[in-house]
Amino acid sequence: MKRLFHHPLSWSLFFSGLAALCLLAPASAEKVPDKLPKVEPPKHKGYTETLPGTSPGTKIKFDMVPIPGGHYLMGSPKSEKGRRDDEGAQHPVAVRPFWMGKCEVTWDEYDTWWKEEGKEEKPKDDKDADAITRPTPPYADPTFGLGHEGQPALCMTHHAALEYCRWLSKKTGKAYRLPTEAEWEWACRAGTTTPYSFGDESKLGEYAWFAGNSEELPHKVGEKKPNPWGLYDMHGNIAEWCLDHYQKDYYATFPTDKLTIQPVLLPTEKRFAHVARGGSWNDPAAECRSAARRSSNKEWIKLDPQRPQSIWWLTSAEFVGFRLVVAVDEQANLKNLRSKVTKQSK
Repeated sequence: MKRLFHHPLSWSLFFSGLAALCLLAPASAEKVPDKLPKVEPPKHKGYTETLPGTSPGTKIKFDMVPIPGGHYLMGSPKSEKGRRDDEGAQHPVAVRPFWMGKCEVTWDEYDTWWKEEGKEEKPKDDKDADAITRPTPPYADPTFGLGHEGQPALCMTHHAALEYCRWLSKKTGKAYRLPTEAEWEWACRAGTTTPYSFGDESKLGEYAWFAGNSEELPHKVGEKKPNPWGLYDMHGNIAEWCLDHYQKDYYATFPTDKLTIQPVLLPTEKRFAHVARGGSWNDPAAECRSAARRSSNKEWIKLDPQRPQSIWWLTSAEFVGFRLVVAVDEQANLKNLRSKVTKQSK
């Protein structure tokens, strides 16, 4: 064997064979199915998570819905009413199965973290560097007087949502996180190809709280009809943080003739911009479409008088919150993910 590999031709044959094996890897060899979307039969079941409440003897519960894996065309066609340039080009995407919160995270759930777990913590030493930090009290009423019990938690930063997920993961032993943008759209569409998971705009009022029916207020979660996969308020009520950084021309970086496997634009130490999806109680119908994308920006903290401005709360975004996901088989680049934002971040 040693004499064989001393020969230059043998090395050439060896690396040629290795290259051929790499080409056979699942991620690079998978072809686009003839018909999209393709929904794989789910093999996992839903479950209910239970947490101690903020009052003695009380419990907080929320349901996680099984979302199948599959393939679909992410983005919207040029002909779709209300479409923006950042929704194209449409490109085929593969998504693995996961669980997603039936509803948006409520104040009842969020309070168990930021109120009951104490004020912001700092690592005591290098060994404690992985400690979960918790926000200090907000500058103003975080609910903006828009309701509390059963209402979706809102106005938290992307960083705060990530830290909540990390805290919840340690609390439960399950790897909770925000959905990637690709996962969110897949779950919202629920196997459909129409602008909304239920068809066209004419039925939006049955499924969503938006500018046309909300009376300028968010509403308790789960009051409207769910989408075909049992998820409530995917359209409207509050826009929902996704894991990804926002990039306007991001879709242009993907091929249109082969599958992109579980894409995600990973968050960095930069505070802006990140993706929010689904539209809100304050948005017109077009912003609630399955493919509609929203970008966070510094206007969302413009009224915060603190210096440096809070990395936990938004003062001008009473329309954004989040929902949770847990992957059945987590992709490598998302394992042990945590926020990189600090007080020095811009």
